[in-house]
Amino acid sequence: MDSRSSDHINDRRHNQNNQIANQKDMSYMKLPHTGMRYRRVVALPATAAMLTLGALTVAPQFSSSVSAEGTSRSCTTPVTSAPTGRATVSTKSTAFGKVLKVGSGANAGCSLYILTSDELHSMTFGLAAFACSNGPNVIGQPCDSVLWPALLTKGAPIAGPGVNGSLLGTVTRTDVLSGMSVQQVTYAGLPLYRFFLDETPGETDGANLFDPVTSPPGTWYLVEPGRGNPAPGRLQMPAETVSGSTVLAASMDNDFSLLPHGSFPVYTLSNKNGQACQKYCALIWSPVLTSGQPEAGPGVDQHALGAVVRPDGTHQVTYKGKPLYLFIEDAYIPGLTGTQSINGAGAVTPWGVFNTIPLP
Repeated sequence: MDSRSSDHINDRRHNQNNQIANQKDMSYMKLPHTGMRYRRVVALPATAAMLTLGALTVAPQFSSSVSAEGTSRSCTTPVTSAPTGRATVSTKSTAFGKVLKVGSGANAGCSLYILTSDELHSMTFGLAAFACSNGPNVIGQPCDSVLWPALLTKGAPIAGPGVNGSLLGTVTRTDVLSGMSVQQVTYAGLPLYRFFLDETPGETDGANLFDPVTSPPGTWYLVEPGRGNPAPGRLQMPAETVSGSTVLAASMDNDFSLLPHGSFPVYTLSNKNGQACQKYCALIWSPVLTSGQPEAGPGVDQHALGAVVRPDGTHQVTYKGKPLYLFIEDAYIPGLTGTQSINGAGAVTPWGVFNTIPLP
């Protein structure tokens, strides 16, 4: 992919930023499609397809999660071969707070992410596949080696500065490199990944990405080092008109070039037990998380917003005291899969009834 004074200089910088953003959009949308589940494909020029091929056929010397120092650093490189040494996990400061990053090698500095729906694997004692795997998806490229390259290691991973070494671990994967057993680094039990649209170590395009491509869908988060919990930053809660109804929504996909700050409807649960939705429920109805007091967007009363601490230590956004949730079937990416919609209103579940919050 292509890399990212006076009024003339400022205009030039603005145009360059727009060009970079457009290239990212093209690269994601022109990945080969399998034809499964997606409703609409946006046709783009042949040059866009060439950009994509360039991004997905990166030189193999950059493919290992642990590579020789001194090579140019990139976060887009896929995993195509086994690692040759121990991976290091370190920390960096971002707008989302202190988070995990790759600590050494060709991908040093690249942001690391966890996927909420990967928890299904541990909940089923390994019977269910990881949500980010090499299985078929709407993009037609493997999740765990190309879209969200797994952080692999040969031997126990190394805790860099600021990392809680007791939370580092590994899990054996046989789906990252076909026919080969490799070790992926985990933190607090969840696998760690890079994101292929993070072109440079400073980028966080995958932060808070509500992803319909994984199976099941889930949310990608940066990782805070203290407990290994998601690091969502301070979440904004705007009013959003969806399917003709104005409802309370959560602003997700903060830096994702295809849907920056995309808004998704949020739901309350009828169950009076504020902690009723855990484990399997939370995989389907994802808690709306924040790293501090949530921020009211246009049309929303700031005084109605709050947060409650969940058993795992994360902070869930509340509205008039009621915890808020996202419904995984509402996840979409424009032009790739799905459209903005409300699919969970009135849903009757074993945990109670979920409903949206109408706003004036």
